[in-house]
Formats: sequence, C-alpha cells, structure tokens
Amino acid sequence: MSWKEGIAAAFMIAVTDFYLIPFGLFLGGSALEIGLLVAIPQLLGSVSQLTAVKIVKLLGSRQRFLPRACALQACLLIPMAALSFWPCIFQIEILIACTAIFRILGGLIGTVWGSLASDYLPANERGAYFGWRSQITGLAGVGGMLVGGLVLFFSKIFLPQLGFLCLFLLASLARFISAALMNQMEDIPLTHHKDSDFTFVKFLSRFKESNFVKFVLYVTSVTFAAHLAAPYFSVYMLRDLKMTYIGYMTIHLSAVLAGLFGFTIWGHHADQVGNARVLKMSSFLIPLIPFLWLFSANFWWLIVVELFAGFVWSGFNLCSVNFIFDAVAPEKRVRCLGYFNLINGIGVFAGALVGGYLAEHLPRVMGSRLFLLFLFSGILRYLSHFLLSEQFKEVRGTTRQVSSAELFFSVVGMKPIQGRNREVNGIDLFKSSH
Repeated sequence: MSWKEGIAAAFMIAVTDFYLIPFGLFLGGSALEIGLLVAIPQLLGSVSQLTAVKIVKLLGSRQRFLPRACALQACLLIPMAALSFWPCIFQIEILIACTAIFRILGGLIGTVWGSLASDYLPANERGAYFGWRSQITGLAGVGGMLVGGLVLFFSKIFLPQLGFLCLFLLASLARFISAALMNQMEDIPLTHHKDSDFTFVKFLSRFKESNFVKFVLYVTSVTFAAHLAAPYFSVYMLRDLKMTYIGYMTIHLSAVLAGLFGFTIWGHHADQVGNARVLKMSSFLIPLIPFLWLFSANFWWLIVVELFAGFVWSGFNLCSVNFIFDAVAPEKRVRCLGYFNLINGIGVFAGALVGGYLAEHLPRVMGSRLFLLFLFSGILRYLSHFLLSEQFKEVRGTTRQVSSAELFFSVVGMKPIQGRNREVNGIDLFKSSH
C-alpha cells in the first residue's frame, strides 16, 4: 500500500479519532457516556477479529476484502454526520451503535492490511519503510485535524451542527477515495498451513512458553493503563478548561507533529537494535505523560506535554506492529494480528469503561475529578512496564547490542549510533502502472 491510499485514509482517521469525542460532548454526552462511546465500539471491534481469517478465506483474497470494507465504512459515516441535525433522545446511543460498526470494519481492515503489507517487505526494511510511510500519512492526518478544528471553530459562530455535518461528510468522501485506491493494490496469495489453524483459547494457553503471547499481554497492560485516562484528556480540555476547538486542535496537533518527527527516528533505531528494545524504552517514558498533565493547565505547557507524548507513543505504536511482523510467520499473521487486536481491544474497552466510571465518582482535586484518574493511569503504566516488559525477548537475530543509555542518547540525537540502515523511500506497493 502506497502513500496515495494512506493519505485519504489518514484524513478520515484524523476526523473520526480526534473529533468523535467532541461530537459526543456536543450531543450532550456525560463523561460516562463518552467512556462508553470509546469502550463499547472498541470491544465489539476487537471481538470481530476472531472472524478475520474466516472472512479472508470466504472471499479468497485479502485484497478483495479491503476496498469493500473501506466503502462500507465510508457509507456508515453519512448517518453519523446526519445525527448533528437529527434531534432525538437516543442520539448518543445511535452514535455509539454506528461507531461500533465503524470500529468493527476498521479493526478487520487493519488486521488484513497489516498481513498483506508486511508480505511486501523484508524484515530489515520494515522499520524504515513504515516509519517513512507514517510520516507521509501523518501529514494527511495533520490536514484532517486542521480542517476539523477550523470548520468547527467557524461553524460555531453561525450554526454548530453544520460543522460536524460537513466534517463527517468530508471523512466519508476521503474513505471512498481510499477504497478506490486500495482496489488497485497488487494481491499476494495467502499461503495456508495446517499449523496456522489454532483457536484463541489455545493461543492464550501458551502464555508460559510463547514469547509472542507474553508480548501481547505486555502491550495490552500498557493499553489498559493508558486508556484509563486517554479519552478524558479531551473531556478535561473541552469541559473543564472550556477550550475552544482551535485550542483543542492545536494541543492534539502538537502530539501528531511530534509523532511524525519520531516515526523515522524510532524506525531507524528499531532496525538496528530491535523492536523490543524500543518498546521497552518507550514504555518506560509513557507513564510520565499523565503526571505532566497534573503540573499545570497552562495552554503552552500542555503543548509541550503533548509534543513529548506524541514522540514517545510513536515509538511504541510503530514497534508494536513491527514486532508482530518479525515474530509471526506470514501464514499465521492474519490470525495472530486478529488475536493481538482482540486482546488489546479488550484492554482499551476495560480501561475506558473503568475510567468513565471513575471520572464521575472520584473526589474533585483542584476543581476536577479527572486529576486522580490521570494519577492512577500513570502509576498503572509504570507497573505494566516493570512487571511485564522483561517477560518477552527480541526475536530478530541480527540486532546490535547497545546499552539503554546509548540507545537513549542516540534517539535524542546527542550521540547517534553508527551504521543505520538505509531509508526505504522508493517502495511503491501498488501495481507498476500506478
């Protein structure tokens, strides 16, 4: 898959990821209902991963599934947009239901796409290529955030409903374009082996001896701890701090821009020292993020915090996916990606649900119930790191052995590790005619 399809997809994802919670708040959702808006679709989307292999087998091709699922997502965004002009007592419930179907399709698309895209690239080039591609698509995401913030800001002056209607319709159009471009991808037949058929229960039962299962549970624990607070940073900004949509957009945008900068840096280092080393370093830094939110509500301070957050999370997210590509044989990737997304999605569901309950029942500290929630999230993130990060090992045998200090100073640019792999800038996963 090239940057062409990724640009359209990233625009759509930026709108649905960053402006869904503001949309829920606009429709009158409480903190708990916002938690359900995040949690329930994530859970159903994760459970649907169990059907990924069956769907691919039924259609006979990964490429045949992808454009059809993208087109269905695009269609679903239209009734979601219409909710802004459809006053009824069940607006939040309808939004949750539509979002659930949207997330189900999105989860399946991500699993099948990851399996197909990883087959194009050798292991020692994935970090550089996906880091580079993430920068290109990330710029499109920045465009989506900017458009969204400006549309909502100016529409609020005249007719707030019109802003959300236009925004989700634009996202729908972008997804239709993404589906058309994805239809041009060159397919690679999926090889089937008998040993690739294993149940979810059998997968979990191998925890003691399976390095990959230990990795999955480590990532899920970090995800759970993070999502205790993650949906509620937006609630804190829009409800408690009374930020404008421009301010909200700017703070989130700083994280995205830092992530774009970080993708290539983390990708190059992962190609040298291994994805596991980068994961463990980033998960040591991730718990600092909610603690930093507690220091001040100053706008410029929050931008600095989100710059740090975006950079650190870019390494964790990039190397989580690349570790799977390294650890799992091609014929097992659809199934293992599905199981990974299922378990990780349960972590998102549980974190957002528990966080939503706590957000309405914790005592107020400095005028907000969310401060203690941020504190708990940071503590649990550190527990996840110290208890589980050493349980799994690097699977790539050609990595460089460097100390944690050497890796850190190289990442921040103070003392770069020599001998980086070349950056893969010219790869196009489309057919040669495009």
